[in-house]
Amino acid sequence: MSPKKRLGSKKRILEFFLKNLGKVLESKDIQEAAGGAVEWARRVRELRNEEGYQILSHKDRADLKAGQYLLLTVKRVPAFKRDISKETRAWVLERNGYTCQMCGVAAGDPDPLGGSRTVRLTLGHIIDKSKGGDDSPGNLRAVCTNCNEGLQNTAPPKPDQVHLLAQVRRATIADQKAVLEWLIKKFGNDS
Repeated sequence: MSPKKRLGSKKRILEFFLKNLGKVLESKDIQEAAGGAVEWARRVRELRNEEGYQILSHKDRADLKAGQYLLLTVKRVPAFKRDISKETRAWVLERNGYTCQMCGVAAGDPDPLGGSRTVRLTLGHIIDKSKGGDDSPGNLRAVCTNCNEGLQNTAPPKPDQVHLLAQVRRATIADQKAVLEWLIKKFGNDS
């Protein structure tokens, strides 16, 4: 096995940034350097937020376009750790009904962006840790990996009750029964 194959995607991305120190890098090239990893953007955030590498994006510098990144120095800044227990993770996922709180897909649903993958959920911060948020359950929500990576980034607003009921009423009887079964499973039959 070659040394390249043994490296994880985060280490590959770090190597790529270090080899291209001071150069503007495109997201497609970073993903390629990560071995095609779908969650490459998360690995970049981990390098920045958890390991302290000063990786800049269009949110940090006006001269960078969306999808461009830049590492100017190997000097690292103090980083923070994520301390979310398994119990907190399970509680938040249960509280959110194992459903992405941004786009509404559920764990195990077919990936709406295509392919043969199914939806995977992770935890996202409502107020990011880099902006002072914490790992408390009140600041955490279930999000799918697509929304967490910013691939959808256009989550529609949650429907109000009138709109939601109108959509259910318009659905086929089979779909209405599926909604009913899901509601009974989620809330029980305590009506």
